[in-house]
Amino acid sequence: MWFRQEIQAVSWTLVVARAIKNGTNAITERIHVVAGILRDVDDRVLIAERLGDPAFAGLWEFPGGKIDAGETSRDALKRELQEELGVEILTFAHFQSLKHDYPDRQVLIDFFLVSHWSGQPSGLQGQGLRWTAIDQLEEKVLLPADAPIVRSLRSL
Repeated sequence: MWFRQEIQAVSWTLVVARAIKNGTNAITERIHVVAGILRDVDDRVLIAERLGDPAFAGLWEFPGGKIDAGETSRDALKRELQEELGVEILTFAHFQSLKHDYPDRQVLIDFFLVSHWSGQPSGLQGQGLRWTAIDQLEEKVLLPADAPIVRSLRSL
């Protein structure tokens, strides 16, 4: 089984390498991630500053991250929010999934509404955090993949 996966990985790498050599744009990476939409009692949501990604550094996003191999999206959300914010999420529900194509990667994001957690969210990785009213989210500079969620949040 892993041998077939290795061949598929090598094949994909060759396709991408050829596309780059030929000067065509190609998605080089497919990523499955989770994002938590923490809502406080004032109906504000928490957004986090993007760090460590030169293309998007300084933009804002809903906190979360990559799903590890063998991990469910629910488990990934719990782990990511613990690692990034220092909170343990208690009550949460799947909200929406969407796929977004960037020039170099395709991202599938599972968004979760988080209504109860323990601990005070803080930027454990040095990222800034902001509580923002839903109707003011478009004023912020969000990652392109997160922006469509604003319309969905407004319809709640």
